[in-house]
Amino acid sequence: MYPGTHALTNPDRPALIMTATGEIVTYAELEDRSRRAANWLFDAGLRPGDVVGVLSDNSPWIFDIYWATQRSGLYLLPINSRLSPSEVDYMLENSGAAALFVGRGGFETASKIDAHEKLRHRVCSEGNLSGYEPYQQILETARATIPASQPRGADMLYSSGTTERPKGVRHALPERQVSDPGDTMVQMFSSNFGFDERTIYLSPAPLYHAAPLRTCATVQALGGTALVMDKFDAEAALAAIQDYKVTHSQWVPTMFVRMLKLPELVRNRYDVSSLQIAIHAAAPCPVEVKQVMMKWWGPILWEYYSATEMNGMTVIGPDEWLQKPGSVGRAVLGKIHICDEDGSELPAGQTGTIYFERDRMPFVYHDEPEKTRAAQHPAHPSWTTVGDIGHVDADGLPLLDRSQGVHDHLRRGQHLSSRD
Repeated sequence: MYPGTHALTNPDRPALIMTATGEIVTYAELEDRSRRAANWLFDAGLRPGDVVGVLSDNSPWIFDIYWATQRSGLYLLPINSRLSPSEVDYMLENSGAAALFVGRGGFETASKIDAHEKLRHRVCSEGNLSGYEPYQQILETARATIPASQPRGADMLYSSGTTERPKGVRHALPERQVSDPGDTMVQMFSSNFGFDERTIYLSPAPLYHAAPLRTCATVQALGGTALVMDKFDAEAALAAIQDYKVTHSQWVPTMFVRMLKLPELVRNRYDVSSLQIAIHAAAPCPVEVKQVMMKWWGPILWEYYSATEMNGMTVIGPDEWLQKPGSVGRAVLGKIHICDEDGSELPAGQTGTIYFERDRMPFVYHDEPEKTRAAQHPAHPSWTTVGDIGHVDADGLPLLDRSQGVHDHLRRGQHLSSRD
């Protein structure tokens, strides 16, 4: 599924709302804009397998380009707008990006990046930037017809390199049209979290990260409404839940901590009863923080453990987590194996490297064959790891080796209760 399906049946339904400004993009508008952008990319010479970069803070037009690439067999490369020009240059050159779209928050960096021979097209979402074509002009002049072929594209995100260059995570392009069923995120979020056309989803995080981008796109694929904050603000997030009657949301634990640090009078000012499911992921959540959040919001907190590589995924609901605090749930994508340094599988209770078994290798690191091989089990190439450590208990529930340093950073030495 993709937004064009819903543009036919519910053209005026909001596909996207920017909570800071109230700007609405309907399904009809998203379909029209993504068609025009897709046709422009094709006429500009891009073909399946090519890469399109996006450098911007959260902005509504990002989903024009997201769906233009997804209906053109292209890779979308979201770039952190806080990176330095040299870091952006590396990603563009390493990925071989053929086009770059720049928006608010990325203008200064874009003015300082170097050109490389494959980056043939540069587009600016607003204002004037030397050497960049205005996006509004593209929307006004590009063909609005449905492309004759719409092969499904993919995203290409880079790991946050610390001591080494970041790695580009590249998945094989699906051999199907964008309108065909079979999308992994759609299957995972509809079956595990109840996402559908009635979903009103709040996304408080930057869209250049995997989870916010992919989940908002999943909401649009299913016909729901994605609410996007410009940036996270604890009280503004509560106001958005109340004002838009949010049904689903996704957070990282530091956001829980910041909301809990609001004065109780402020927290109680907002009605969050519309929330059916609040998902958290991306970082360890201290048990105490999660317990206090469930006292406040009720037993609606769901957790998943996965990675940008999407080599596997676990999910745990509130009831099971209350029985097994600290667990990250059961595998819903792939089968878990815990192995020692030599690759031998370990019994329950023993800590080792977490591998997910799939029927085939689900990703590669772009132009990094050695690092790709290092992510594979030495004897089972379809078992892959991103380097996380953990164990499974006697009931088969996996637990990560949570970092005490992360726990201390989140708590900052303070006891969090429902009254703090």
